[in-house]
Amino acid sequence: MSGVISRLSAMLKGGKISVKELIEAYISRIEAVNPLLNAYVYTTFEEALSKVDSMQKRIAEGASPLAGIPFALKDNICTAGIPTTCCSKILENFRPCYDATVWSKLKAQGAVLLGKTNMDEFAMGSTSESSFYGAPKNPVNTACVTGGSSGGSAAAVKAELAAFALGSDTGGSIRQPASFCGVVGFKPTYGAVSRYGLIAYASSLDQIGPFAQTVEDAAIVYDAIRGKDEHDMTSACGKAGATDLSCDVKNITVGVPEEFFSDGVDEEVKSAIEAAICLFERGGATIRRVHFPDLKTALSAYYVISCAEASSNLGRYDGIRYGYRAESYADIDEMIVKTRSTGFGAEVKRRIMLGTYVLSSGYYDAYYKKACLIRSRIRAAFRELFSGCDILITPASPTTAFHLGKTYSDSTQAYLADICTVPVNIAGLPAVSLPCGVSKDGLPIGMQIIADRMCDSTALACAHYFEREAAVSVPLSSEVAL
Repeated sequence: MSGVISRLSAMLKGGKISVKELIEAYISRIEAVNPLLNAYVYTTFEEALSKVDSMQKRIAEGASPLAGIPFALKDNICTAGIPTTCCSKILENFRPCYDATVWSKLKAQGAVLLGKTNMDEFAMGSTSESSFYGAPKNPVNTACVTGGSSGGSAAAVKAELAAFALGSDTGGSIRQPASFCGVVGFKPTYGAVSRYGLIAYASSLDQIGPFAQTVEDAAIVYDAIRGKDEHDMTSACGKAGATDLSCDVKNITVGVPEEFFSDGVDEEVKSAIEAAICLFERGGATIRRVHFPDLKTALSAYYVISCAEASSNLGRYDGIRYGYRAESYADIDEMIVKTRSTGFGAEVKRRIMLGTYVLSSGYYDAYYKKACLIRSRIRAAFRELFSGCDILITPASPTTAFHLGKTYSDSTQAYLADICTVPVNIAGLPAVSLPCGVSKDGLPIGMQIIADRMCDSTALACAHYFEREAAVSVPLSSEVAL
């Protein structure tokens, strides 16, 4: 399947379309469709058009394949002088004074920013319904959620409101929206992409990654943003050069963890994933049915760790230094309490309170310390699995996209939507989500391919093989397919 980025880059370099025409086409599409989808919360059209002449010149000189390509950023990635609010009232109108490393790298390669995309407030959620700006809608079925927290980025790519987009993934926030919207979402190895300029939710779990129409596009963007960064001491050096997407499937051993196909997974999802596994088997891959018993504890450990880190990271939002401040108060203590109680949404406050509780005296050993021990067990379990497997194949989500409003009042139901993705973040592994089927209701079904640490190219190459062989198509809603 040919990538959108490659096609557009070839058209720009061949003179079949100008940078101005391409950007204006995307702007027109956004103006027509975004009022329905609410994928963008802020647009940068004027700035994008101001880059036209310089981009055209760079393309003529043989610039990067991303030169002149329009894209979008999740609203928790810092952009100097451009609003970055994490879709929260407490950061309303906040404009950072510096750029995130990923944005600096894309800017240096000539990519053109169209705007910032909708998300769950501070990336806390699985549906994007906790956004201060209202929920984005799924381009495949506008009555359904996009998934979260990077729902706006997934919707923008699926609805062709951007050639690609960046999101962040703390417990599945790239892969689950990609699954729900029928696009490719890639969560790299922890540290492969710099987190400098990503507003933190849970620092030991967060990772920036791309959304794209194809695996080839995701690989191009990944290559553009990865690498060691002096501003981020957790970033790591990877292999130099472009990601190799060639895959000799006959030399691949596919592990299928039985626990990921439990009773909580829809039968349609199970059937689609099993069909995908059969495709690998027909191609000559070795299939191994394996076990991952720690899955049942992974979700609990994830929420203890992530909420503990969130309670610390969000302590800076107090109305004193920047962001929203309550208007009336008697003293500084009341000002802080009012600012945080009215500035944060219900889901963020819930996670701050949970995180503060598990870190408090008398409960640290009972909860946080145990969660860290479980994290070590999960990492060890993955190491054992990858000693005999090249990749693992699982569902990206137990279900297809659910209807708007269904889980907003039931946080437990929303948390369970991350059961298939959180172990990957706990272990810091790379994983890609891509469409592997369509439900009887016309909703996309996502498959997750997990690889060992720093084997990002393996995950992408195997995903590229499946994408090419299966050629799954997920049509847009008639409202969106103008």
